[in-house]
Amino acid sequence: MLLKDKVVIVTGGSRGIGRAIAVACAAEGADVAINYWGDNDASYGKRSAIADVIGEIEKLGRRAIAVEGNVAAPQTGTDLVRHAVDAFGKVDVLASNAGICPFHAFLDMPPSVLERTVGVNLNGAFYVTQAVARQMKEQGTGGSIVATSSISALVGGGEQTHYTPTKAGVHSLMQSCAIALGPYGIRCNSVMPGTIATDLNAEDLANEEKRSYMEKRIPLGRLGRPEDVADCVVFLASDRARYVTGASLLVDGGLFVNLQ
Repeated sequence: MLLKDKVVIVTGGSRGIGRAIAVACAAEGADVAINYWGDNDASYGKRSAIADVIGEIEKLGRRAIAVEGNVAAPQTGTDLVRHAVDAFGKVDVLASNAGICPFHAFLDMPPSVLERTVGVNLNGAFYVTQAVARQMKEQGTGGSIVATSSISALVGGGEQTHYTPTKAGVHSLMQSCAIALGPYGIRCNSVMPGTIATDLNAEDLANEEKRSYMEKRIPLGRLGRPEDVADCVVFLASDRARYVTGASLLVDGGLFVNLQ
């Protein structure tokens, strides 16, 4: 039970990697406050995505709350912390995971696509990290912040010119926050997932030729699973990583080194 009786906030926690993080933290003994936005009607059978993950956490014997809000708005981080503290009394861990990647060509990209992507991915990570760090400082017991960056922070993408800079920014944000928050016992790290198969990209990966091509680029020979990332987040959030801060962990099956 690496996170026994810890309180974890997960942004973008109703689906994909965020959902896996929330469940993995609960399985390791944590209570979880899950932020989500705009996907509460995304169906998992007859249940919404957020209801499904809350139910799964409760089956593990842990408590969970859902807090809707767009992380791009500064107030969302403040509200999320308030709800978590009201429900559970404290905040020990933040998994800053919320992000979007609307693929788009560069030359005709409208400003709105860039601004929305930067708003959610980078500004959102900043606002939520700041709100959680203020709470952790006030508590005086330290804490752990783990942000979901991406292999895209290290490599380019022709239809990701708006996305890759935000993920590089998230990585850089954690490095700087490690320095700024270290005196308060708050550790800040990032994970950099490679190609992870989730329900969000299932349609795209249903193309067998494309899936096979992507798998062949990965030394371990398979696409990642959300749980592969979640387990690394749990480690970085736990006391097992007590002397790790300002670090980034590639979770990509070896894809990055194979691309070099």
